[in-house]
Amino acid sequence: MTPSDHSHRREATRIPYITVHAFCDTPDIVDVITSAAADRLMSRAHVTVQQSGIAAAAVFYQEKSTPQLIVIESRSPPEAFLSELDRLASVCDAGTKVMAIGHANDVHFYRELTRRGISDYLLAPIDPISLIVAISGIYSEPATAKLGQAFAFVGAKGGVGSSTIAHNVGWTIARQVASDVVLADMDLAFGTASLDFKLDPGQGVAEAIEDAGRLDEVLLDRLLAKCGDHFSLLRAPGTLDRCYDLEENAVDPLIEIAQSSVPYLLLDMPHVWNAWARNVLVGADEIIVTAIPDLPNLRNAKSLITFLRQARPHDPPPKLILNQVGMPKRPEIKAAEFAKAVQLELLACIPFDPQLFGKASNAGQMVAEVSAKAPASKIFTQLAGALVTPKPRRRKGLFDSMMRRMKFGSNTG
Repeated sequence: MTPSDHSHRREATRIPYITVHAFCDTPDIVDVITSAAADRLMSRAHVTVQQSGIAAAAVFYQEKSTPQLIVIESRSPPEAFLSELDRLASVCDAGTKVMAIGHANDVHFYRELTRRGISDYLLAPIDPISLIVAISGIYSEPATAKLGQAFAFVGAKGGVGSSTIAHNVGWTIARQVASDVVLADMDLAFGTASLDFKLDPGQGVAEAIEDAGRLDEVLLDRLLAKCGDHFSLLRAPGTLDRCYDLEENAVDPLIEIAQSSVPYLLLDMPHVWNAWARNVLVGADEIIVTAIPDLPNLRNAKSLITFLRQARPHDPPPKLILNQVGMPKRPEIKAAEFAKAVQLELLACIPFDPQLFGKASNAGQMVAEVSAKAPASKIFTQLAGALVTPKPRRRKGLFDSMMRRMKFGSNTG
């Protein structure tokens, strides 16, 4: 499976707050489920895994309540597997769903499983992404297919132009694909997005975070500042009258509501390293790291990218942009050497052009509004296209058309 296939399958994947118990026959499936449980998409699920088969599960639940989802793996032949599932069904609470993982590729077996109300059947071997997508499918609703993508823009070092790039790319996406884009200025104390779009500072981001309990699409829309037909800004206060010490998950409701409202959410992240910022980066669909080609940026970028690779093992790697390339009289690390050192392909190199960027910043305009023919303007157009290129739709196979989603035990005949 290619990286683009992985990215496409994860796009609309969302796991609710559920408890999952897994009972496995083989160490390989134990490892797969353990790996899936550590994925960011499973952060709201509480997963426990036991290397003990379906018979042990039936005994276990004779005295304990069953969770929202039970995952069962068995190497038994079809007839024995079905008998074991019947015994498990006799001790399951109402509403419990069961996912089966087996080693038999047999159409009649599939039909018997669906007749018994099994929520899904996966044929071993499986990978963590397949498991996560299958669990999401069990709990999905029609609206989940409309989840937007969240792009987090972060600088390897302060002052490297990550915010400027985020603003220009977001504005370009809105114009280029004519789809709604929300840019959230996450630097609550020092954010510059309002200045770049010639707006007064606002309480958009702060109010959305503080009122998370009542935040919905209507309130979010009220907090947005419109900057065109398809582009909106969630402004930062930009004041120092308070400290913004946020809880680790404080921004999660804002991101979730925004993703259900618009196709594209751009998060302009401050150069800080605390619990909430780290949580946002780990949870984003795509991460764009901006650096300038010097040694401190290389060190920071390498540390950040290494962390993200470890924290997001099933996600595509971060994307790298080098900014302010070619500054006169400044010794620089060559772009190819920088990319090789962090083991990433370079998404873009933006040339040093202080007159163009300074004029745009002072006027509260985007670079393309100042000079549409400038090299940087063309690069932002290319970046926008690279980030939001439509993904190919997955073809449905026999398994998709045959399997039905049913409550475990809801159809016994």
